[in-house]
Amino acid sequence: MKFRIYGDWIITLCILMLTIFGLFFLYSASDGNTDTVIKQLAFIILGFILFFLIAQLDPENFRRLAYFSLAASFLLMLITALFGPEINGAQRWIRIAGLSFQSSELFKISLPLTMATFLQFKKLPISMKDTFFCLFIIGISALTVVIQPDLGTSLLVALSGLFVLFLAGLSWSFIGVTCGLLIIASPFIWNNLLRPFQKERILTLFNPESDPFGSGWNIIQSRIAIGSGGISGKGYGEGSQTHFNFLPETETDFIFAVAAEEFGFIGVLIILSLFLILSLRTLYFALNARDRFCRLVVGGLLLTFLFNLLVNISMVIGLIPVVGMPLPFLSKGGSSMITLFILFGIIMSIGTHKTLMQR
Repeated sequence: MKFRIYGDWIITLCILMLTIFGLFFLYSASDGNTDTVIKQLAFIILGFILFFLIAQLDPENFRRLAYFSLAASFLLMLITALFGPEINGAQRWIRIAGLSFQSSELFKISLPLTMATFLQFKKLPISMKDTFFCLFIIGISALTVVIQPDLGTSLLVALSGLFVLFLAGLSWSFIGVTCGLLIIASPFIWNNLLRPFQKERILTLFNPESDPFGSGWNIIQSRIAIGSGGISGKGYGEGSQTHFNFLPETETDFIFAVAAEEFGFIGVLIILSLFLILSLRTLYFALNARDRFCRLVVGGLLLTFLFNLLVNISMVIGLIPVVGMPLPFLSKGGSSMITLFILFGIIMSIGTHKTLMQR
């Protein structure tokens, strides 16, 4: 039997370049803190190992392990709630082999896999019974993240399942009715479900200058950093907003603003081009998948990745309220980095094992 290594050089090269750029930006954003960079590099190396190993798996394994992975996600959340340390009033982390891992990250993988497995043979359009069952599973998954509390991640978890449900053939009438109900319920949501700081973030979005030294500070400083970068930027390590501590969360949420300030429009264009190539290659895999399960998985994971990317960039440039959502492959964070590598390992496995998926 001929031995073969499964992989895609386009996806691998794009991810490699993005992570390298991320390390350079992180070194600047952390004011030359080598410990921070080395720790991030360790997660990247571990991620690439997982990425390569997962890509070698027959995609049939993901189908078989889907329900188990979702059960494992709930188990991790329970362990986190019982034994996880409380940090800044939230229990989101669990220590595994001496490393901290954000337990909710696993839902971004397990929920789309579970939805795809459940919906792969359902007739179109999807019945109301199956639709509500999926919405129940998605809602329970998101709710377990909300109570940590972690509103940003819970939204991404919910959407990761909803994207698969949509791609599987959710009727447009159901979508229209749901959107209408959400609009009608928006006053209730505003008055009863949103916390004061969340309302403040939304109001600040429309007029950040109303509180320039308080809730509007992040958006204003981010816009200044991006605008001051110009065409070619101020130069590596020369960003005044970054290094004079005007720009908040430079290593995580606002690392895109660091790149824009120091490398300007040209640097941003290169980064966005890499994300575009990565997304188009993934879309190609989704369109050319051999069965419905594979199309749903790759399509759902792609939309989840794109939503994460668009939310971070939109937040940094002031189009949406500030939420805690890192920039894929560039922001500091071991949990999100490992999750991304697993996500694209699954995508590359499905995209390169086509002959194994023929029926």
